[in-house]
Amino acid sequence: MKKYLVIGNPIDHSLSPKLQNWWLKENNIDATYDKIKLEVHEIQKFIQEIKEQKIAGCNVTVPFKKTVIPFLNRLSPEAEQTQSVNTITYDNGDLVGHNTDIAGFDCAIKKLDFNVEGKKVLILGAGGVVPSIIFALQKMNAQEITISNRTKEKAENLRVLFNNIKILEWGDLTDFHMIINATSLGLNNEIIDLDFSSLGQDKLFYDVIYNPQETQFLKMGKQLGYKTENGKTMFVYQALKAFKLWHKIEPKVNTDTFKLLDDD
Repeated sequence: MKKYLVIGNPIDHSLSPKLQNWWLKENNIDATYDKIKLEVHEIQKFIQEIKEQKIAGCNVTVPFKKTVIPFLNRLSPEAEQTQSVNTITYDNGDLVGHNTDIAGFDCAIKKLDFNVEGKKVLILGAGGVVPSIIFALQKMNAQEITISNRTKEKAENLRVLFNNIKILEWGDLTDFHMIINATSLGLNNEIIDLDFSSLGQDKLFYDVIYNPQETQFLKMGKQLGYKTENGKTMFVYQALKAFKLWHKIEPKVNTDTFKLLDDD
C-alpha cells in the first residue's frame, strides 16, 4: 500500500488527510495519506525516504515550502519561478517539486467572480504561500501588489523574485481593492491589529486560512460590510492538482467535498 504524507510545523490544523483519503476511497486507490510534524533537521532524511520510495509522495506546508528545494532533483516551471514547493512527486528516480498553490488560488478567485485585473491588492505576510499568490495575481493582471510583513526584510527578499511589488511597513495601510491575510495570525484566533474602519466601499477580505473557517480577520471584514472568503476553495483545488499529479486521476469536487471539510 502506497503511503503519502503532508509535512509542516504546525500541522494539527491540516485537513489534507481528510480530503485526500476521501478521494483515495472514492477512486478505489490502495493508498493512505497522513500528516506529520517535522523539524528542519528532519527534512533531508524524510525526503530521502521518498527517494527510496518508502513514501510515495508528499505535500509540503509552512514553513518548509522553500526548505525542501535543495533536496529535490528538479522543479516544475511554476515551482522554479516562485521558489516554492507544495507537492513532491517521484519520477523515474527523480524527485520533482511542484507548485499547485498557484492553480488553487487562481481557481478560488475565479469561483468568487472577483475580477483582479486593474485592482490593487495588499498582502499581509511574506512566507509560505505568498510567492504563489503574487505569481497568480500577476497572471491575472493586478494593477498593484503591496506586501506588508512583520519582518520587513522577509518582504524585501520577495523583490528578488518579483521586482515590481511594493513594500509597506507592518501596521500601515494603503488603498486596496483586495486584502489577503497570508500570515498564520488566525490559526489560533489571533487578531490582526490594523484599523480597517475607514477604507471606503467594495473591498474583498481573503484569508488563506481555512481551519478555523472564520478567522478574526474575516469577522472584522464582515462586520465592516465587506465581502469575505476563507482559503477552503484554494485548499481543495491545490489538493486536487496534487492528487492528479500522483494518481493521474482528477477527483470530483462537489458540495459533498466541501461538506466533508465543513463537518470537521
